[in-house]
Amino acid sequence: MGNNLQQINQVAVIGTGVIGNGWIARFLAQGYDVIAFDPSEGAEQRTQKAVAQAWPSLEKIGLAEGADRNRLAFMPTIEKAVCDADLIQENVPEREDLKKAVLASIDAHAKKSAIIGSSTSGIMPSVLQEGLAHPERLIVAHPFNPVYILPLVELVAGRKTDQLVMDRAKSFYESIGMKPLIIQKEIEGHLADRLMEALWREALHLVNDGVATTEEVDAAIIYGAGLRWAQMGPFLTFHLAGGEKGMRHMLEQFGPALKLPWTKLEAPELTDELKEKVISGCESHAGDVTIGELENKRNEFLVELLSLVESYWPETTATKKLVVEK
Repeated sequence: MGNNLQQINQVAVIGTGVIGNGWIARFLAQGYDVIAFDPSEGAEQRTQKAVAQAWPSLEKIGLAEGADRNRLAFMPTIEKAVCDADLIQENVPEREDLKKAVLASIDAHAKKSAIIGSSTSGIMPSVLQEGLAHPERLIVAHPFNPVYILPLVELVAGRKTDQLVMDRAKSFYESIGMKPLIIQKEIEGHLADRLMEALWREALHLVNDGVATTEEVDAAIIYGAGLRWAQMGPFLTFHLAGGEKGMRHMLEQFGPALKLPWTKLEAPELTDELKEKVISGCESHAGDVTIGELENKRNEFLVELLSLVESYWPETTATKKLVVEK
């Protein structure tokens, strides 16, 4: 598949933590040559292990022609990693100064036609474009863990991004089985993370105030909202809550409740006591199951769930145009 898309034949991944390795696994499964760079000791071994862990799930989803785990090579410098790449995916830690320095190095050594995508979960692309010689080719391309299974990728243009770059990026990410969500108005945290962070803050309050344990909060999502959201999301879920008149009746009936103090917008102070509640709760909940075993269970579940979601929302309906308008 990789060789058939205009000008995108080789990809580079800079930063090989959880997200970077997720990208590598997806790119390899889609038949691409991948060049990687990460200065940390043991990075290549960790990547090989991560790709091996992801590969069974990718085989279930379906490998592209030419997909091969051996089409991965690590380079000793950013310059050698990006010089021949058509698309570069940056995944270094969420520190603005570090990202800007790394992106400046990528920008200096990448060929003119290359697209630079940052996996940043919160920094706006216009901020990352500051100081670049070629800011027009930088975008945010923010995925979700595990990148090799979950299809959503938020694409955000900065003030100096060329529209043709966004068009090419959208086509590329679609070609590797992703659902590009084009965010047309820059905002810190983009879209999906802002929604998840709101729920996370409320969950921390509930645990901190002794209302629920971490396991009980998880159960509330798993067996309630989470099941509905996987199919419809919050708006269509509430649309159904309004009965025959849909959202119109729902807002008339339940709209006043929005003024009730049911949520706390500010996060609680992360005290040692709260940290211990969260940590011990998660460890107790997980029991003797290792992180690796949990990842395997999650991957198996997500592969099956994704297939189910696609069967209810085919490309011709909800997913044919994922665009957030201004």
